[in-house]
Amino acid sequence: MRENDLVTRAAGVVGIFTFLSRILGLARDILIANFFGSGMSADAFFVAFRIPNLLRRLFAEGSLTVSFIPVFTEYLQNKSKEEAFLLARIVLTFLVCIVTAITILGIILSPLIVKVIAPGFGYMGDKYNLTVLLTRIMFPYIFLVSLLALFMGILNSLKHFSAPAIAPIFLNLSMIAALIFIVPFMRTPTVGLAIGVIVGGVIQMALQIPFLINKGLSFAPKWNVRHPALKKIGMLMLPTIFGSAIYQINQLIGTLLASLLREGSVSYLYYADRLVQFPLGVFAIAISTAVLPSLSREAAEGDIYRLKQTLSHALRLTMFIAIPAMAGLIVLRGPIITLLFQRGAFTSFTTTMTATALLYYSVGLWAFAGLRVFVSAFYSLQDTRTPVKVAVVAMIANIVFSLALMGPLKHGGLALALSLASALQLFMLIFFLQKRLGGIEGSVVIHSMVRSFISSLIMGICIYLLAFNVFSGILEQKTFNLALGILIIICAGLVIYIISAYVLGSKELSSIAELLNLSKKKVTIQPRMDTNGHK
Repeated sequence: MRENDLVTRAAGVVGIFTFLSRILGLARDILIANFFGSGMSADAFFVAFRIPNLLRRLFAEGSLTVSFIPVFTEYLQNKSKEEAFLLARIVLTFLVCIVTAITILGIILSPLIVKVIAPGFGYMGDKYNLTVLLTRIMFPYIFLVSLLALFMGILNSLKHFSAPAIAPIFLNLSMIAALIFIVPFMRTPTVGLAIGVIVGGVIQMALQIPFLINKGLSFAPKWNVRHPALKKIGMLMLPTIFGSAIYQINQLIGTLLASLLREGSVSYLYYADRLVQFPLGVFAIAISTAVLPSLSREAAEGDIYRLKQTLSHALRLTMFIAIPAMAGLIVLRGPIITLLFQRGAFTSFTTTMTATALLYYSVGLWAFAGLRVFVSAFYSLQDTRTPVKVAVVAMIANIVFSLALMGPLKHGGLALALSLASALQLFMLIFFLQKRLGGIEGSVVIHSMVRSFISSLIMGICIYLLAFNVFSGILEQKTFNLALGILIIICAGLVIYIISAYVLGSKELSSIAELLNLSKKKVTIQPRMDTNGHK
């Protein structure tokens, strides 16, 4: 199979399971909104949950995975599977030691961490104490998810994507089970939800182990801090702690500043971010996850021409989906939030505030999505210096934008600041990658994006007219009719977008069709030959 077909098919596998995970994630958030609304308990849980999640992005998925996959793939391509698996054992042993120490320190220092992350919560009182307690309960999640990130990196490098992609489903199922069976019976209900997070982390990690054993990986500890690849991964990982997770760092800044605004601001941003993360996770993260091993293989072989083709394909496919998703969220933000969250403690006022945050997050969806792909390209080239330099500039820009906008726009200003900083970051990455590779098929990508934008604009106008003229009465009704109305509008918008894209000649439609064909027939991957005709 051509590399583009591999990327498309792998992205399809990851996207399907991520879609299921996001659906369950929405169900989870609906239950959280119903139980806790946007009050003290919700703010405390979201801040406490964000702390290990931030560390997960920084030290696990955000740096370990993207640093490990290129080096591990290089060993698979240029050395042997045995040497690659030996490297994996060494990294696993070293990782267990490091994250154990981090977890213990995190539990001990939780009071200080909460003071830094959410200074608006004060240094004492019920809200602060609850946040500290929840942070201590959930901090071991970083240990579990760090091992999960390494296991996912190994499996993805071996072209196995299903088990890593399905793992988040079990976290959401665990949290939903906790909300139904534990939370109602707890004196402090959010503690039950925190327990669900830890149980979900255990299941996620354990799920990968049988597949790794089947691939031939041994879990016997192997200590060798002098292994050259371990040092190489470490050197790549240090700067990526900042560079690969700038989105999460900027969100942390948003959380810190939101804690200084009116109560509920942290929750408004959280619920809006969850909705933005839905298309971002299903498509952009799926494509970037699928493309990193392919880009790493091409970089290891020195095939820059094919690397640029693969990157161009991934970026065009990402934008083909991200741009209409952005338009849809902007137009339908109010009805969607009403349908998903407005019940129990989640009032119509909370819906209005959350819709404001969602509007400003949505305008940056294309930039959030593009960043995923371009960061993967830099890491496949084992270049972590450029992304971290760009990340520092973007972080400073986000702080400046946030301070300038949070006054007039309140929590909406924090969301807009993140969108603006992410767009700046993306443009800088594009500039530096073009300079390094001598072009990235820029004209092809731009023409594709223009077609996607025009198609999305046509779709956005049509669904606006449908939503607030034809179906305006239905969208003001109760849950079932509201859901039916939104579903009809989304389906109509999808048809309009596809027709518009077809008329404008969008080649990405053929990639989607090819993905559907690949899922119906068995495909074989032909072994590559070197210049001497060896496999």
